[in-house]
Amino acid sequence: MPAPVHLLTLSLRDFRNHAISRLEPGTAPFVVLTGPNGAGKTNILEAASLLSIGRGLRGASLSQMATAGGGGGFAVEASVAHGPGLPPVRIQSHTQASSPDRRQLRVNGAAGAVSTLADWVTVLWITPAMDRLFADASSARRRFLDRLVLALHPAHARHASRYDAAMRARTRLLTGDAPPDPHWLDALEREMAEHGAALGEARLDTVTRLALALEELPADGAFPTPRLELAGDGWHDLTARLRQVRATDTAAGRATCGPHRADLLVTHRESGLPASLASTGEQKALLISTLLAHAGLVANSAGRTPLLLLDEVAAHLDPHRRHALWERLAELGGQSWLTGTDSFLFEGLEAARYQIVHGRIQGG
Repeated sequence: MPAPVHLLTLSLRDFRNHAISRLEPGTAPFVVLTGPNGAGKTNILEAASLLSIGRGLRGASLSQMATAGGGGGFAVEASVAHGPGLPPVRIQSHTQASSPDRRQLRVNGAAGAVSTLADWVTVLWITPAMDRLFADASSARRRFLDRLVLALHPAHARHASRYDAAMRARTRLLTGDAPPDPHWLDALEREMAEHGAALGEARLDTVTRLALALEELPADGAFPTPRLELAGDGWHDLTARLRQVRATDTAAGRATCGPHRADLLVTHRESGLPASLASTGEQKALLISTLLAHAGLVANSAGRTPLLLLDEVAAHLDPHRRHALWERLAELGGQSWLTGTDSFLFEGLEAARYQIVHGRIQGG
């Protein structure tokens, strides 16, 4: 059985509109945050998302997360139960005024690299900005896919960073005033090809495994089944292809081929229609199906159930789908953090409940 992951405690200091906030949900299967728009519910989920690799659920810069007038830095601290019989792990993710865009990590008091967060907890999320993900630009779906990939392939972030750095350096070389050094250009294209192949293979592996996991979801009629496909053969023979399009890329001022142009194509399996043509509610249901299948896949692969952050997840869901979602989350195990403006949306849930008002926490 996969080990459930719980945030036993979560503390915020000078984070967004939270001067000092602390939640102690323990091992409650659900953590429900309610309150009016702008109260600071999503800010709490964003803080929890910083217990994973990356820029958090908003994709914001770290300096944007610090409270205005709060000294220029912030701190997020959590006590994480990550397996039966194992002592909780204390994780601190923080910045300082002297380096507001550099995240620092401490695990049980010892400094560590952010990349080691994957050893302790996997965090997945859905936000309202993703409700129209399948009709959005391909870059949004690519970011969503890479978050899924990262949960199964922790090295994915390193390959993406090195690929992007090499790609930017190649573009500067091609568009500079002086003729590019052919040896340096060759080296950059080889680096793009090396890391691009790792990106493409990890994405393909994730999509393939996720497609199989989607087939195993309950056929209860509550949520449609998405059919997934990775579009863009952007990593095969990339060195040769980059060499061939140098003139094109010089004129365009960017790399016109490679895994940075990949896309995740999603189809409503039952109707056969592209997800982009579905209603907002149906697109959200397809997104939820994808997340649930991926969470189960990660749990079985890593032996640890992901922490789920579901921001305004009940919006656009009818009562039947809401109750079906609560049942599936309970079956998955672990801990799900839910936000909403109305408490009645979460009736019947065994949950730690908090009312958020102007960056302050009530209840628990």
